[in-house]
Amino acid sequence: MIESLSVDRMVAIPMRDGTVLRADIYRPVGQRCPALIFRTPYDRTGLGMYGTLALRAASSGFAVVMQDTRGRGASGGRFTPFVFEREDGYDSIDWVASQSWCDGNVGMFGGSYDGVTQWQAAMSGHPALKAIAPNVTASSYHHGWVYRGGAFQLSFSLGWTLSLAAHNAARDASVSNEVRGALTDALDDLQDTVLTLPLDKHPYLDGVAPYYREWLEHPTYDEFWERLDVSRAYPEISVAAFNMGGWYDTFLGGTLANFAGMRAEGPEAARDRQRLLVGPWPHEGLFSGNPVGSWNFGARSTGGALDVDGQQIRWFDRWLRDGGDSAGEEPPVLLYAMGASQWRVADSWPLPGTDYQDWYLHSGGRANTLNGDGVLSRDRPGDGQPPDSYVYNPRNPVPTLGGSLCCSPVHTKGGVYDQRPIEAREDVLVYTSEPLSEPLDVTGPISVVLHASTSALDTDWTAKLVDVGPCGYARNVSDGIVRASHREPKAGLQPVVPGEVVEYHLDLGATSNVFQPGHRIRIEVSSSNFPHFDRNPNTGELPGRSTEMISALQNIHHAGAHLSRVVLPVVSPEATRPYQTEH
Repeated sequence: MIESLSVDRMVAIPMRDGTVLRADIYRPVGQRCPALIFRTPYDRTGLGMYGTLALRAASSGFAVVMQDTRGRGASGGRFTPFVFEREDGYDSIDWVASQSWCDGNVGMFGGSYDGVTQWQAAMSGHPALKAIAPNVTASSYHHGWVYRGGAFQLSFSLGWTLSLAAHNAARDASVSNEVRGALTDALDDLQDTVLTLPLDKHPYLDGVAPYYREWLEHPTYDEFWERLDVSRAYPEISVAAFNMGGWYDTFLGGTLANFAGMRAEGPEAARDRQRLLVGPWPHEGLFSGNPVGSWNFGARSTGGALDVDGQQIRWFDRWLRDGGDSAGEEPPVLLYAMGASQWRVADSWPLPGTDYQDWYLHSGGRANTLNGDGVLSRDRPGDGQPPDSYVYNPRNPVPTLGGSLCCSPVHTKGGVYDQRPIEAREDVLVYTSEPLSEPLDVTGPISVVLHASTSALDTDWTAKLVDVGPCGYARNVSDGIVRASHREPKAGLQPVVPGEVVEYHLDLGATSNVFQPGHRIRIEVSSSNFPHFDRNPNTGELPGRSTEMISALQNIHHAGAHLSRVVLPVVSPEATRPYQTEH
């Protein structure tokens, strides 16, 4: 343990274009040591959730550089999400590695947007960057940050933008009091702000956050998003990465994709330098404790119980001090199995030997509400089952209740909630299995295949996986959405023919959940999850531009050749092993 630290405040770090970014540096006195960089738009001085890790790392012999990103805090320039992080990351690493107190080995840590700054820096290829520890962050900033399944992640994208814009406006003398007030009011009244149509009708954002309108102008995955996409760069990224996430985090898909992608496509030397940790956490993850929404997973499920700060320090010890030997080695994959209340380790993700089981949707044509006749079964349906129908009215959308949300605990509460209030609606189809006679370990990526038709020129399809306890409590496990016109992400916009039955594939993310004996598996199907996602107006117009809304008659087909189903990744006990706390 280091006995004496020096602290340098407001250190100027120049970027290639002359912009100066500011940092606070905590380092051991009189030592040349590895450095850890934390690049954040959330104010370096507050230390915040990563303060204990920063101080603990400095006390363990690392120089820790806490830096405001461009246009945030005390740093110069204009903040535009994602765009400058690769070059600014490179320049920051270059400056740190050249300091007399740095031994030339650099790592990075942090979560959410602070994970963006790490992966973009890794994409820059600076040779001094040897290891990163990104927590709860994305891979593609189109699918997984701003959009998902072609739908706009409204409550997050708008709420996050308003929060950053209001903070910047309060410190910018050129911003009028009128604009400052409008930003604050819009943020405080987010439950009403999300109702605004068209989606870009927020003039007070144009001067302080023009990127919000730009996101809406790029609803499909195009060159705008392509150049920022981490997944496209895996073959060129050579860093060791300790990926951390939560089953109820909005960026879970990116966390899993970055781990699996680097293991499969990264340079040969980097493939075994990847690690994955996923707990039963919302976006606040390591720091949130319990409950997660309305559910208590127990003290052993928390980041504190695992000493994740200590795990990260051992990670950096391994890759920045010891040249990659076995010191401080941890299992490649550490997962919390919900339902079993157990931490487990594995050697890869998805788990080897996964049995992807089809569970089919059945009904007599009246699966509406949890009191309907919808059934979920391994048996394939016959030819005689009529489709299930409901009316999707975007003026009365299905409300968001828990799930993988960020970042407003006031307006959009993430995590676990009893879904029975949602399942009481006529525009929600509910398919439930018989009580299980033995445990079913569902660990891996989940997908739903819907054979559906609509009366509209465009619409959305949503699905949710639910664990129903013996008392009836319906615990949401994962959910997803697909916009009909975006049903093939790389094909661009595709027309929708009213009345035509189309096969849609919904990505429900991933989980590790053991459905216990006496529990039932449930799938909900509908066409909205608002305000998590924007409402599809059903008019065929791009939702970002539409001011009109019409109702649509929706049909889910599940007979004959139309095998609507959920695909569950079922694993055997041999696929994982209990985590030994002596790690």
